[in-house]
Amino acid sequence: MKKQRKVLILVLMMIIVIFSILILSFLNIIPKKTYRNADFDIEQYISEHDEDLDGVDDQSDILMSVREYIATKPKYKSKYYGSGYPDDQYGVCTDVVAYGLLGAGYDLRELLDVDIKENRGYYDIDTVDKNIDFRRVRNLKVFFDRYAQSLTTDIYEIEQWQGGDIIVFEKHIGIVSDKRNKKGIPYLIHHANPYQFSYEEDILEQRQDIIGHYRILSHLMIIEP
Repeated sequence: MKKQRKVLILVLMMIIVIFSILILSFLNIIPKKTYRNADFDIEQYISEHDEDLDGVDDQSDILMSVREYIATKPKYKSKYYGSGYPDDQYGVCTDVVAYGLLGAGYDLRELLDVDIKENRGYYDIDTVDKNIDFRRVRNLKVFFDRYAQSLTTDIYEIEQWQGGDIIVFEKHIGIVSDKRNKKGIPYLIHHANPYQFSYEEDILEQRQDIIGHYRILSHLMIIEP
């Protein structure tokens, strides 16, 4: 009887351990092996343009700037800022994209304000506010539809995805990572909620709400603020 009880306890402990590992893996808390373009014979995309003339092409600059932003470990909170860009270690999903592009020389605050004022018919906005309009997913979706290159939303067309691309969901937005999982599907760099363990996650296969995938091309960004 004691032996059976010990076996039962051991089995239960193993089940708990396995279940815990699965949960931690699902939540991206346990590090996984990551892959890069070269592992799938995908050519690295390098932009022909350098908007801020810092010697780094736009695509690489966006990705580098995003990583610099998330390295500050912003805390999730939706707030209004008179400066437009959060300046107090807080932020939301749109700020990941805004700071990524700002570091590459594209000021979305200015660009959106100009386009909204000149093309109100494209945007569903009652009151124009330069300091918040560029921090709304729906406005960014309209803007990128107009001024960025639209690409596939099928994550399994892995050769079409590059680090530094922008990905829009129904109520969320982020930047595509240059890290990939074993299937070649890229990780997502984003800021979704206050309880997020990592800003760079292998979660695209869990999402069914991707509505946009974009790449910044200088000749399409024709707005002059």
